[in-house]
Amino acid sequence: MEVDIQELKAGNEQAFRLLIDAYGKAIFNLCLGMIPNRDDAEELTQDVFIEAYKHIASFREGSHIKTWLFRIALNKCYDHIKFSKRKKRYGIMQPLLDKDDNPIELPSNFQHPGITLENKDHAKALYGALNALPENQHTAFTMYEMQGMDYKQIADTMSVSVSAVESLLSRARAGLRKKLQDYYTHNASS
Repeated sequence: MEVDIQELKAGNEQAFRLLIDAYGKAIFNLCLGMIPNRDDAEELTQDVFIEAYKHIASFREGSHIKTWLFRIALNKCYDHIKFSKRKKRYGIMQPLLDKDDNPIELPSNFQHPGITLENKDHAKALYGALNALPENQHTAFTMYEMQGMDYKQIADTMSVSVSAVESLLSRARAGLRKKLQDYYTHNASS
């Protein structure tokens, strides 16, 4: 069933339920791809739909609602990442001898629906490499590989050209290849 934009703008609760049913899983998967923590991804997904509810009047109907929701989701994820970095910077200091170079902690029950890896160490390495990419490369890669979005959809969501998306994906793949090659070379020699 198609979501009626006019009903959304009129504040129809049933229309918002349809919106959540139609796009909730995709938004959650995008958030989980950007922030590999199920609880945070669920909270961010809720925040996306709250934001959409509050600002539906500003939605331009020439756009696709999914693109608009993805933009909101990316902004929420970026804000979350910035807040987390600030919190780490000004929070309790880590012991100087902490040998863990990769602060990513995956929950024991972590499973991303878009990625099936045989063990969590590989998932940790992948997300560590993803998080080391520049933000725009991480975003483009996540939307393409984990969400299955095409170049045009990514370009619309990120407000860039299709050729910029191609370039971002190329650089992201090269960066991931290098980082993961280092990981696998190091682990093979261990």
